[in-house]
Amino acid sequence: VDRRTCKHLRAERGDAAASGSTGAGSANGDGAASDEDATIPQRIMLAQSYKEDGNVNPAGWLMSEKLDGMRAFWDGHAGKLWSRAGKAVHAPTWWLSSLPRNIYLDGELWLGRGQFQACMRIVRRQDRPQVWRQVKFLVFDAPDDRVMVGGQLGPNSSPEGYEERYEKANSAIAAAASAAPSMSSSSTSSSSSSATPTIVAELHPYQICRDRHHLDDQLTEIERLGGEGLMLRRPKSTYRPGRSPHLLKVKSSKDDEAVVLGHENGRGRHLGRTGALKVVNRMGKTFKIGTGLSDAERENPPPVGCVVTYKYNELTEGGIPRFPVF
Repeated sequence: VDRRTCKHLRAERGDAAASGSTGAGSANGDGAASDEDATIPQRIMLAQSYKEDGNVNPAGWLMSEKLDGMRAFWDGHAGKLWSRAGKAVHAPTWWLSSLPRNIYLDGELWLGRGQFQACMRIVRRQDRPQVWRQVKFLVFDAPDDRVMVGGQLGPNSSPEGYEERYEKANSAIAAAASAAPSMSSSSTSSSSSSATPTIVAELHPYQICRDRHHLDDQLTEIERLGGEGLMLRRPKSTYRPGRSPHLLKVKSSKDDEAVVLGHENGRGRHLGRTGALKVVNRMGKTFKIGTGLSDAERENPPPVGCVVTYKYNELTEGGIPRFPVF
């Protein structure tokens, strides 16, 4: 955990954070118990990776851009916004009030392509800054209420297919937009003749993939524009928590070399062996590689001074590889 000085906290999160009010409960007047929901990670559907040499033919699948933002889950019944990890997201009241009620929505908090870190800086603040005006909630699913509440569908229930859920989300977002409160350019709490509706939720568009060539062309174009990749969804697929073979992420990866500086001890099932390699790349950036190591490599890792190859998706603003894989 990066524990910063009061000066750094004040610069990044405001005077309240620097003076010790860094907990979410103290920032919002809510109890700490409402700031975490351990069931959220168990209710979210996650993607598997698309493999070109696999047996999935993407023709007919629903294709959309993979957003470079923060995954978020809206509980419109309780009026709470959650991160994928089940942590409360403390958006301003005026922002949350524009979201649809009585529905669950799965989506991404997004600023734009290549703006992941800027988005995270806004979301992680707990003093409800005005810069939340820049954040959009791009919705790509509306999970079945029965799955979200009970975790399982009853024997006589008919789960909704993706297209049906998508249209449900579309209707809810449209209704919320028409009833959205107004926000003036100078204040989020006042209304005036110059005020405009506060609309923060938008439906994330998709198209039908024709074939592998269409998929490759779209991936190339999205990456040219600075996007992260693509997502594929099987038509009429149901929403099921956990890694789903009906939801696939499609990304190109880059590779580079780095020199091993040391080894970090593993935890959990890797206790007693290497958990990650500490490395430095040719740009002088130091980071850790913990993913992709086999059990044998964790038992007998590359020695200090050894040159290793790693894959990554993109670089952070500071030039550090994101999601490096051995």
